[in-house]
Amino acid sequence: MTDLLFLAHRVPYPPNRGDKIRSFHALRYLAARARVHLIAFADDPDDYEPHPKLRALTASCTVIPRRKGRARATLEALASGRSASLTAFDDPAMHAAVAAAPVCDGIYCFSGQMAQYLPRGARTIMDFVDVDSAKFAQLADTAALPLRPLYRREAELLGRFEREVASCVDASLFVTEAEAALFRQGGGAGRIVPVENGIDARHFDPDAAFERVDEPGHLIVFTGQMDYQPNIDAVAWFADAVLPALRLQHPQARFAIVGRQPALAVQALAKLPGVIVTGAVPDVRGWLAAASVCVAPLRLARGIQNKVLEAMAMARPVVASPSAAEGIDYRGTIAVADTAEQWIERVGAALNGAGQGADARAQVIARYDWDARLQPLDALMGLSPVERKAA
Repeated sequence: MTDLLFLAHRVPYPPNRGDKIRSFHALRYLAARARVHLIAFADDPDDYEPHPKLRALTASCTVIPRRKGRARATLEALASGRSASLTAFDDPAMHAAVAAAPVCDGIYCFSGQMAQYLPRGARTIMDFVDVDSAKFAQLADTAALPLRPLYRREAELLGRFEREVASCVDASLFVTEAEAALFRQGGGAGRIVPVENGIDARHFDPDAAFERVDEPGHLIVFTGQMDYQPNIDAVAWFADAVLPALRLQHPQARFAIVGRQPALAVQALAKLPGVIVTGAVPDVRGWLAAASVCVAPLRLARGIQNKVLEAMAMARPVVASPSAAEGIDYRGTIAVADTAEQWIERVGAALNGAGQGADARAQVIARYDWDARLQPLDALMGLSPVERKAA
């Protein structure tokens, strides 16, 4: 029986944010084929004790609380000449846990921050997901002036580290071919493989059993982790540039921002007419099902957006920015908007009853089943597709 070491920068369960959704399904897929030894950080106190679901899936499960703040990580990075993304996740307890792990036949490393812990010798798959250094390069062009040199430094140092890692592992995974191509263009070498995100269409099903949300009027719904800067930027821009004009056409329309840990800037949006900030909800499906339209007005986005796939699976009309739609095979089932005028027009059309919700769900079912998306892992990890973990 094959033993695999699974390293993750954030404990994969519960899968309640984009990175945890991908890492959980990768873990679940591999655990059906091998004994998996999970070692992961947790930055949420609720995750410090491994969930029974994780213990049931894994042969061993070690969770390391991560308490290092952004300011400390930045100071350490400046003092050491390293990337702040790496110093943020540099922890003696994690080094000790990896050193004490069983000898494994293969390693699946999720997120570039964890590559600093990779032991030598075993077959290693590095799941970068996105080109993180490119995010910092984008931020360097758009952030407040005092922050731009820090972001440029981070983009350069992290990009150099990403390329070094890719040259040493057996394969580097990215969430779309566009991300893989971006990495190659930036000098990334080695075996570079796109492995797309998927969707659990049985869970995200408008006919499934879940608690419904009863909200009057037209609901415009955005879902996501609300202390994440691209999400903060997206909802703030939409509330300012799009929502007022929409409410002139549809006075009962309201913008629901649904997601955990809303930053202060997001909480402040609740004071605006027609804006709802929910914070964490027990089940996002209730809000998706209640939506007249789901929106993804992300101006800084990479890879496949789970929020878009989830809304499509729930058969809701979707309007997305070009960045949020990039990498998704939607074939005309969602609307794409770039300028504020386009957003007003296309969200307004959805509120008037236009949309391709049923077609979007059919496309998700046909194209984005998780097991089909993750099938390349069999060959990459040297696993037999028919091998299953012993009972």
